[in-house]
Amino acid sequence: MQNKRIEVGRFLVSPMTKPHADGGFAAAVSIQSGRGMASIDRVMRFVPTFETRRAALRYAESEGTAWARSH
Repeated sequence: MQNKRIEVGRFLVSPMTKPHADGGFAAAVSIQSGRGMASIDRVMRFVPTFETRRAALRYAESEGTAWARSH
């Protein structure tokens, strides 16, 4: 499930979550740059399991925006 898109410089950061079958949530983030044939989409999935969807989204947003700011 995707939450929102955040522009960070030339990147578009999209935090996402996925519910685990046994409870909890996984966090992931998509980081896009470029347009058309020159576009790139990186997806990072994170190991920690979160108790709430909101916590997973905050983590993904934090990690994604930090990555985009450093590149």
